[in-house]
Amino acid sequence: MKTPVNPFKQAIAKQQAQIGLWVNLGHPVSTEICAGAGFDWLLLDAEHSPTTLPTLLSQLQTIAAYPGSHPIGRVPLGHGEAGTATIKQFLDLGFQTLLVPMVDTAEQAAALVQAMRYPPEGVRGMAGTRAARWGRYPNYGKEANEQVCLLVQAESRTALDNLDAIANTPGVDGVFIGPADLSASLGYIGQATHPEVQKAIDDAIRRIVKCGKAAGILISDETLARHYLAIGATFVAVGLDTQILVRQTSALAALYKGNVKPLAAGDKVY
Repeated sequence: MKTPVNPFKQAIAKQQAQIGLWVNLGHPVSTEICAGAGFDWLLLDAEHSPTTLPTLLSQLQTIAAYPGSHPIGRVPLGHGEAGTATIKQFLDLGFQTLLVPMVDTAEQAAALVQAMRYPPEGVRGMAGTRAARWGRYPNYGKEANEQVCLLVQAESRTALDNLDAIANTPGVDGVFIGPADLSASLGYIGQATHPEVQKAIDDAIRRIVKCGKAAGILISDETLARHYLAIGATFVAVGLDTQILVRQTSALAALYKGNVKPLAAGDKVY
């Protein structure tokens, strides 16, 4: 059996737009519902959710029945020895694509590239794991480096200052703009749509694309999502499972209960 090709990595390298959904609920049933919806990719979030490695394994096994949806794992941290170990565990579970938060410098990005790859290109430890299907992909150790995909998050003023160097780091496949943390870093906490934040995001997307790398973002506003796609963003998450559940349950309750107010379009739902 041959090591599977990473379809998401191939698509963003060709600048083919990939529409995704954020998955925070961390349960195989809700994950399966999302996997069957038709999104190109699903982000399994282990940074801002109670998700554990066994939960991620169950989610990966669930998504495997829906090959059209590519699972991407967001690690809780990426820097230092602890980050390298976490990345190894996520890859060993079978993730081909990882999203790493809070990358501020090219040096941090280069260390992440090393953590993603087996020697001699990197420092990932060798083992017989689910990623290799316990040896059923006999050449996994030789083929995995070509199929892993590293997405780094630029979500601070420092990251914007170093954005070109981060994007130009060999082995970085894409740079993801984190609107919430970026707005806080720029002094507009909770105001991801503030004109100054939007100006910074637009500029960042254009700079990433100019460097020849894929740009990504999470935004549930349709107008902004289409705008980011129009200016060159390649992988765009257009919603969150938790946000969908909050909005729809509130709206349904409000239909029948006078003391329940549905959430307005501009209400923050994280």
